[in-house]
Amino acid sequence: MTSFEPRRFLGVSPDAFPPFLRPWFKRFHVDFSPQLPPTTMSVVAATVVAIVASLAADAVLVKIGVSLFPSTKGYVHFRFSDYSKLTIIGVIIACVGWPIVARISSQPKWLFLRAAVVVTAFLFVPDAMIWFLGQSAAAVFVLVWMHLAIAVVTYLALIILAPVRGRHMRR
Repeated sequence: MTSFEPRRFLGVSPDAFPPFLRPWFKRFHVDFSPQLPPTTMSVVAATVVAIVASLAADAVLVKIGVSLFPSTKGYVHFRFSDYSKLTIIGVIIACVGWPIVARISSQPKWLFLRAAVVVTAFLFVPDAMIWFLGQSAAAVFVLVWMHLAIAVVTYLALIILAPVRGRHMRR
């Protein structure tokens, strides 16, 4: 299989977009000049590891949260059936995003880290809303830490277990 043509991927280049977007593409390294993306099997393996490790981190944080804040015992969002669904969905979305970022950027780790920070910050909005609507501040505090743990675990699983490969490498 041949390597990617610089500044063109799937027939797309930054010049194909409106001029007002081009400075933003440059700022965020969306240059369609990728390295070889991670292999499908490495992304699948990283996804499994990220899901299992994120669920484990969630469970540990719930245990710590309940021990530090006994009033949160029985809190609805601390049930495995509640947080596991959202954790799995979020991790899968992030893991689908990693190969896409690797295909549109020459600096995918840089771009993916910033995207992870923005998405994680955005996920604090529902936490803030439930706190504003009267949920326990201690419970929401634990939920925030759960979001942070999931983001860190997923990011590290992907960049370590499903790395992009240099241009000189071939499949």
